[in-house]
Amino acid sequence: MQQWISKLSEQEVGAIIPNEPMSKYTTWKIGGPADAMIVPENNQQLACLITQLYEGQIPWLIVGKGSNMLVSDKGVRGAVIRLSGELEEIRFSDNEVVAGGGASFVRLSIMAGKQGLTGLEYAGGIPGTVGGAVYMNAGAHGSDVSRIFKSAEIVLENGELATYTAEDMDFSYRHSILHERRCIVTRASFSLDKGERLEIGAAMAAFKDRRRKTQPLKQPCAGSVFRNPQGDHTARLIEAAGLKGHRIGGAEVSNLHANFIVNTGQATAEDVLTLMEQIKDTIASKFQIALVPEVFFVGER
Repeated sequence: MQQWISKLSEQEVGAIIPNEPMSKYTTWKIGGPADAMIVPENNQQLACLITQLYEGQIPWLIVGKGSNMLVSDKGVRGAVIRLSGELEEIRFSDNEVVAGGGASFVRLSIMAGKQGLTGLEYAGGIPGTVGGAVYMNAGAHGSDVSRIFKSAEIVLENGELATYTAEDMDFSYRHSILHERRCIVTRASFSLDKGERLEIGAAMAAFKDRRRKTQPLKQPCAGSVFRNPQGDHTARLIEAAGLKGHRIGGAEVSNLHANFIVNTGQATAEDVLTLMEQIKDTIASKFQIALVPEVFFVGER
């Protein structure tokens, strides 16, 4: 065991799992081992952990449901952090909901609907955490986090706590100010509206049925791989370029939705990266459009 892991084991930072395969924590089911997976259960453990990593100059990575992440076949050096316990709790008060950064965004949307609160119907198909959704300004069906966001509690890279309001977040398409900060969302609050439970449930069911028919949800994937260019759809461009079904190793452009890359069984991160590069090069050549990835690559290549 590395010295820094042994030192952390003497602190109250949560469970520590050395050499944990990251393929267990990504929706692509891809990724080599992390030096250590660390699972804090509350703000105190998380703040202590981040302070120790900061002082020891140990690199770290936060992972939620792994739905926007491609992890290297060589794994991740340093610490990988997953939030649990109190950091996954969801609490409602009138029209406001406060959710831990590690809470499931899908679960939050379902619970809101059962409370008769509208504004999160679109989230029923976003398989990430609340923290990841805030970070990415996650959205679908014409809505996104910025429309309901009130504030977020953040642990900064030195272990200090901060609160960001909506005005601080600089939200835009699939972007927030957190892209430019080294931090972790521990809790976020959202303002919703009163609605009719039956109407909310019907809308969520319609969105779910649409996803089932148009997205390869039965295969390991990471959602949309590239952002939509302004005024167009990446899936249309990829299909027009004749790349539907194109395959590199175990990675394949989905025949159901061309902006999804699926793991057909034995895909490596290198397969996915090579396929992404071929897609980008083809679209740039045919349409003079530079595609921007919506997924993050982490680890050593």
